[in-house]
Amino acid sequence: MSARIDHTTTSGTFELDGGSWDVDNNVWLVGDDSEVVVIDAAHSADPIVDAVGGRTVRGIVCTHGHNDHVTVAPELSERLDAPILLHPGDDVLWDMTHPGVGHEDLTADSRITVGGTEIRVIHAPGHSPGSVCLYLPEAGQLFSGDTLFAAGCGRMFEGNPEGMQDALARLAALDPARPVLAEAESSKVGDLSLPPSLWAAMR
Repeated sequence: MSARIDHTTTSGTFELDGGSWDVDNNVWLVGDDSEVVVIDAAHSADPIVDAVGGRTVRGIVCTHGHNDHVTVAPELSERLDAPILLHPGDDVLWDMTHPGVGHEDLTADSRITVGGTEIRVIHAPGHSPGSVCLYLPEAGQLFSGDTLFAAGCGRMFEGNPEGMQDALARLAALDPARPVLAEAESSKVGDLSLPPSLWAAMR
């Protein structure tokens, strides 16, 4: 039986380089009736704890280290007795929000099993050096964090064009019909409106 996907939304601010923006963030939960993985720890812990609903949390996976994706990770870790998982490429960003707080490292070949399904980590260092996407082959879902949106790729902050192109090339190799559960919208890999020259470079 495939794991189910639950969802909640939290609101707060994204802060970087002296700027501050009001944002809404998706928080995804993958699991079954007994265990779950939380994807991103944005803004407010209570709605996320409510969505967990007493299940065992196998991990709090942060798709990258910007503050609006890790805000309450330490609080959730304590309240839910669960490890925080983040790619070390975003340790600098993590330390800006949670200095002195540790986390476990995600790698490009990390695999997380929950609710009878496997979550595969895809390192996608375009939006930030430690950005990751999470792929569920059995469920046919891709959680893209801020790497993909319905209109194309996410903005490059600490990342670079080469990293983004490499990440998009690996995502483009997935089934074009795979749904993308992105930060702001849902789409499909094949629906992404990227420039033809970029698609050509990825093929």
